[in-house]
Amino acid sequence: MPDLVERIDVEAPPERVWELLTDWERQGDWMLLTDVREVGGPARRLHGRLAARTGIPLPGGRRLGVLDTMVVVRWEPPRLVQVQHTGRIVRGPGTFEVLPRDGHATVVCSETWYLPFGVVGVVGWWLARPLVVWGLRRSLRRLAALAETRP
Repeated sequence: MPDLVERIDVEAPPERVWELLTDWERQGDWMLLTDVREVGGPARRLHGRLAARTGIPLPGGRRLGVLDTMVVVRWEPPRLVQVQHTGRIVRGPGTFEVLPRDGHATVVCSETWYLPFGVVGVVGWWLARPLVVWGLRRSLRRLAALAETRP
């Protein structure tokens, strides 16, 4: 069960950061190589459902990659949202926390993934982890930049 925890200080009010973080359908503005859509209605709530496609963009606006389905299992605005990844490849809990910090915010992203494919999944994670960490850090920097420049 790989655990991944990354944090970033954001020089913007926590409320603004929360709004950007949970605007699911605009998450692709800052999350690298990812498009997110709400499934079955609004997902900014407990039991809201999401589908994210992470991968290489293709012509026509589609992506070649992994489908990541999620259900919101904790919803505590404007501080914490936790999803349960329910896909065939990506499974396990993921959490975003927005911690107030002197009028600004610190975002903490944590993921626990239950790896598929036995030992092949473990080896795959060992190989992919540096790229995943780099992508998450870059995405969080993009989130911070967006929050800091948005009025």
